[in-house]
Amino acid sequence: MNHLGELISLLVAVSWTVTALFADKASHRLGAMTANVLRLVLAVFFLGVLLWFTVGYPYPVYAGGKAWLWLSLSALVGYLFGDWCLFNSYLWIGARFGQLFMTLAPPIAAIAGWAILGETLSWKAILAMAVTLSGIAISILVRGGGGRLSFSLPLKGILLGLGAGLGQGVGLVLSKVGLEFYSADVPADAAGTMEPMLPFASTMIRAIVGGVGFLVLLSLQRGLPRLRAAVKDRTGMRYALIMTLFGPVVGVSLSLMAVRYTDAGIASTLMALTPVLILIPYAFIYKQRIKPKEVLGVLVSLLGVALFFLL
Repeated sequence: MNHLGELISLLVAVSWTVTALFADKASHRLGAMTANVLRLVLAVFFLGVLLWFTVGYPYPVYAGGKAWLWLSLSALVGYLFGDWCLFNSYLWIGARFGQLFMTLAPPIAAIAGWAILGETLSWKAILAMAVTLSGIAISILVRGGGGRLSFSLPLKGILLGLGAGLGQGVGLVLSKVGLEFYSADVPADAAGTMEPMLPFASTMIRAIVGGVGFLVLLSLQRGLPRLRAAVKDRTGMRYALIMTLFGPVVGVSLSLMAVRYTDAGIASTLMALTPVLILIPYAFIYKQRIKPKEVLGVLVSLLGVALFFLL
């Protein structure tokens, strides 16, 4: 099927839009840390069931030590750090602006690829990064008294958004390395069955490590009573279930699948549409007016992502 990778990438953008909307609700209702624990525990369960029915094992079979190491590192950076920042940013600036900062992930991934894998970082990438940052600046800066520029958002929310983009970008590079090691671990006689499911099995490893990490942090903060209370909260659990299905289960797995069927640049650009797709439903749900400069900022940031991959 022509353009299968592009279609999958668009589905990822829609999936992440749904995830962001319900993660915003879950973070406010349950707390960011509790929401992350529930999301990843549910993800491990659903991915285990999926792998059981497709490859016959309810766990990431064949994954060797190096695959576990790199995918665990990607979970610590992408989930434990990145998603902690992202979910907490929702509490301060909302999902609309939180997702805007996620447009930083592709250029940050390029820098991480240069630093970790020795990939080339061209002047085009630097230009694209500047355009992306300009778009974010358009959205979050306002001119105050005396012509001085100031932030229209809380500084803590901005820093959390930057951390989310950083975690997502670096985590993506680490997961790419882990996925390659995992693919090499699969025996030839099992490749036909296992190869299409590698993105889901890799996501399960990341979810296991990320979930354990969040659970440890929650226990250190004496937050286990909040977790027990959250499990009894039907509305909160419904939010957690929806964001799990559209996030770690469908969205993350399909994002890894997309780059296997189309150019990574095209896939990443299409997956970065989430900040655009979220504008209308977010405004409708929260009865917020979207300012023209905020729309312009999102479009400029998206242009930066497109320039980064398509130049």
